[in-house]
Amino acid sequence: MERRVIGVDEAGRAPLAGPVAVGCVSIPDGFDVRKEFPGVNDSKLLTPKKRAEIYALVLRRAERGDLRFCVRFSDHIYIDRFGITRAVRRSVWNGVRTLAPRINSEQAEVKIFLDGLLQAPRQYKQETIIGGDRLVPLISLASIVAKVRRDKLMCRMAKLYPQYGFELHKGYGTRRHWDAINRFGLCDIHRRTYCSSAVYNPVDRGPTVVV
Repeated sequence: MERRVIGVDEAGRAPLAGPVAVGCVSIPDGFDVRKEFPGVNDSKLLTPKKRAEIYALVLRRAERGDLRFCVRFSDHIYIDRFGITRAVRRSVWNGVRTLAPRINSEQAEVKIFLDGLLQAPRQYKQETIIGGDRLVPLISLASIVAKVRRDKLMCRMAKLYPQYGFELHKGYGTRRHWDAINRFGLCDIHRRTYCSSAVYNPVDRGPTVVV
């Protein structure tokens, strides 16, 4: 019986705009992520260039059949209606179920490693690791694919809403982003529950660090 491992992590929990993304990467047990993806680490610790390099390598490995991956999104509407915790859980479950049925159909045994407090459906063997995006290379890889795909989406949104600078901050609450909100108001992809009146007029917040 084939043994496979899935790594799971999210990107975009904190931004004021856009979706949250969850990356899932499935590999055969024994696949050496550090060897195959030199420099892999938590996406937040890597430069955009390095993330892009690793993502391109993921695509090549996936084409060769060495691994499988997917990214699942929950949009701003879902986040506003149900909250970020439920939105992340929905994306995690959708991602895991995208990969796991294929694995189960091949009579493979599956174990899932998740970052932080994320949880997969109960029927799967799983382990949640605080700081897993730095400690477990497979989770790091999942964080990278989630981050890269979400950033690409936000760059497309920047063309629809050029006044907000989404291509620069990807929806995070930087000073520039808050200034644009104060000047132009909210656009269609802003998370209304994140931009409440209590936060909408920040005082001495300073810039939020975006990586």
